[in-house]
Amino acid sequence: MKNRTMHKGVVRYRRGYAANEEMMEQAFEGSHHANGTESVDNKDLCNGDNKGSKDSTYNREDTYNKDDKNNSNGAIQTDASGSFSQSLRCKRYSGWGWTVGVGILSIVLLLAGCLSRGLYYSADLYPVILIAGGSILILFFLFFVGIRPQKASERIPVLLVQGQGNIERIVETIFRFPGMGRVLWPLGMMTWFGLHAWAGSVSKQGSMDEMLRWSLLAMFTLLTAILATRTDGARWLACGWQMAGGLLVLSGILAVCGILPMPFGVMRTADPEISSAGARLGGLLQYPNAYGAVVGMYALERLTAAARVIARPVPAGRLIAAVLPLMPAQAALLLSESRGAWLATGCAAVAAFALQRRGARLPLLLAMAAPLACAAWLYRQLAAAQLAPAPVPGLLALAGAWAAALLGTLLLCRLWHSGAAKAPRTAALTAIVLAGAAAALMAVASTADRLAAGVGTGVSRLQMWRDALQLWTEAAWLGHGGDTWRNIFRAIQSSPYVGGEVHNGLLDLALDTGMIGIVLVAGWFLLTLRSIFYFAPQLMPSVLVFGLHGVMDFDWSFTLFWMLFIWLGAWATALKTETEGVQRSGVTVKYTPIRSKSGSKLRSKSRSKSRSRSRSLFLRYLSTESHPSAVSMRSFFHIFQRVTARLIRVSTVMIILFWIGGTVWLTSRYAVAEVQYRQAMSEPDGTPAQKVHLMAALQSNPNRADIVISFARTLPGREAESLLLNSLSHSPMHPQIYIELGRLAAQFGEGQQAGEYFEQAIALNRYDGIGQSAALYWMEQAARREWKAGLTDRARQTAAAGVQMYERYQLLTEEVEAGNVRNDRRFVLEEHAPGYGENLRRLASGSSPPFTPELTKRSP
Repeated sequence: MKNRTMHKGVVRYRRGYAANEEMMEQAFEGSHHANGTESVDNKDLCNGDNKGSKDSTYNREDTYNKDDKNNSNGAIQTDASGSFSQSLRCKRYSGWGWTVGVGILSIVLLLAGCLSRGLYYSADLYPVILIAGGSILILFFLFFVGIRPQKASERIPVLLVQGQGNIERIVETIFRFPGMGRVLWPLGMMTWFGLHAWAGSVSKQGSMDEMLRWSLLAMFTLLTAILATRTDGARWLACGWQMAGGLLVLSGILAVCGILPMPFGVMRTADPEISSAGARLGGLLQYPNAYGAVVGMYALERLTAAARVIARPVPAGRLIAAVLPLMPAQAALLLSESRGAWLATGCAAVAAFALQRRGARLPLLLAMAAPLACAAWLYRQLAAAQLAPAPVPGLLALAGAWAAALLGTLLLCRLWHSGAAKAPRTAALTAIVLAGAAAALMAVASTADRLAAGVGTGVSRLQMWRDALQLWTEAAWLGHGGDTWRNIFRAIQSSPYVGGEVHNGLLDLALDTGMIGIVLVAGWFLLTLRSIFYFAPQLMPSVLVFGLHGVMDFDWSFTLFWMLFIWLGAWATALKTETEGVQRSGVTVKYTPIRSKSGSKLRSKSRSKSRSRSRSLFLRYLSTESHPSAVSMRSFFHIFQRVTARLIRVSTVMIILFWIGGTVWLTSRYAVAEVQYRQAMSEPDGTPAQKVHLMAALQSNPNRADIVISFARTLPGREAESLLLNSLSHSPMHPQIYIELGRLAAQFGEGQQAGEYFEQAIALNRYDGIGQSAALYWMEQAARREWKAGLTDRARQTAAAGVQMYERYQLLTEEVEAGNVRNDRRFVLEEHAPGYGENLRRLASGSSPPFTPELTKRSP
């Protein structure tokens, strides 16, 4: 019979029969051929049956490249009879099970980020961390106990003898994945925030929350890196991306049409500078700017995918499936009314157009034209109804726009692929230009209306960035720790703007981590960008939107955005691995049919050669034992190297377990504190049940300032003061703690101490009218107590300090009114503040204290 030549290898890489490198190593170790031949049962090769066959045995002559040591494609392990071994088939099925488990866990975490408001708040972050950490620990344990030696005689002392070997195999398996190095980037950020929390920062709780957030991102990177190297990993990653993007887009569109109840999915405002329609779509993220950016990332990825399908003649069903998500994604982007998201998406689309080859640019325009025009029409219809149309008309408008987009794209593609000379392509290009012009005119209308209303929001952002740059220069290299801007901006703001976020991801990162964090994130971003550019250029526009809009707004404060960035990087790695697998599988493998008797002769020859080799090794060992001087120092260093490598592997596993276990333990404590605090706030004030819940919350998390303040209000004066003073070591920049300390000092009759606390609180939040009015009230109360106690001089000094506070407060309000700046915080002179100031003046002048209970009976 003639020799048969099979190209692309025995088993294709992308179909999953040789994806596990561990299987390949065992295959090479278990092969018993001395001259490059091996007996393989063809029936087993096709069907995976373990029964021997006498008539279909082939002699394989390998022609693989010698440089490929692992040779993870085309190698097949067989037993003595020429059939697949049971361990190999079990490992194949178990490998598929690991892929399914890791894939499902990764997709669940990604969808949890979508459903939990983008994981912006720490309370939403804790459950996801527990799910991720607990699941990884379970998978780690299953992987640890699931590795068994192949010999039956070695299966008894598995936990005692093979434990160390399992640890080594775990480390080798983990670090064998090509994308595993990317885990070091989020781990570096986690470590840096942990150092800030240990050494001291503006908010220990903020640094700890950021440390936990980056720990989750490191675990998510670990899972996606493992998934990217598994068989069909690219399919799992593509499926997760479609599920997350479809969930965000469809939930927002259906919420606008009144089908899906979403209380905070639409932001409504009467300020024309914020929205020209009076309403903006925020979707599941509840923030329109971030929502617009994430749906822009999804829309661009779908646009490039649809362009690849349109580039060649395909059936109508496949074409419609490719362009199906485009219209709702573009409509959701327009309904967000985020000018920054529009700009970032537009720049990324232009970059995608420029990166395309000349012949692939027209399909990109064909895929974008009709959906964008229909999305712009739908946006104008829904904006006219302030994003609250009646359900039936809203659904009809959505269905009509969607059908028109699909039909228009289908007609344009049919015109382009028609066989006529110039007329079809001219008509297609004309339709593209008209659709793009109409979409631009309808979409830019809202931006023009908002620009005509004013640019106050833009001016406020410029002031924020200027103040943030000044604050960054105080710790340019190391940073101030987690949540720096949220805790300090009230103390440094040059005008009373509202902004718990600096609206610039790069500045926010620089404030928290300094240049060290910037370098870490920049290296991570550039490495991912390079991988995507070479192996998945269709994902480049989405990554550009992530980077461009991140420096315009606080998208990077949403953990979901980093998860999507990690997902895209893993997707590129999976496509790279798949491509390399196809290239490696393109080898020539010759099969020569032989009889089973000759196959048994070959097996007997290989056995005899292996026996002679083992006999020579045994004689060499005896000769070495008889002459100890023959043992060279090279053997000693070899043993030392092996022991050191084993210690490093064991230490690495211990560090991983400590990291994940510590994250789960710390997160569980914070989650318990959050639950207890919410239960305490639901109880009536001052009840024993509330005090019990607050005490449990404080024991679980003593770093949170709100828990400390609430619990201190239930304690006697001196105990509350001691607790608040201790909390200053965790939150030294929290103004409310100083106000509480000033109130307690005033109740004790310590006016000078109360004045110092209130001065510090005002310095940390000077545009807080309510806080300044409360400080004046308690300064008056402290002066009265000192006057009644016979401490007249101290009372006058306390009153004089209070008068100075009032005068500065009054002067600051006049500056804000005369400065013609935005007063987003509504900073004015409070109603009772002039009365407090007048009473303090009388006390400071030395006259008898007036008793006006209508002004001083209760705190503002």
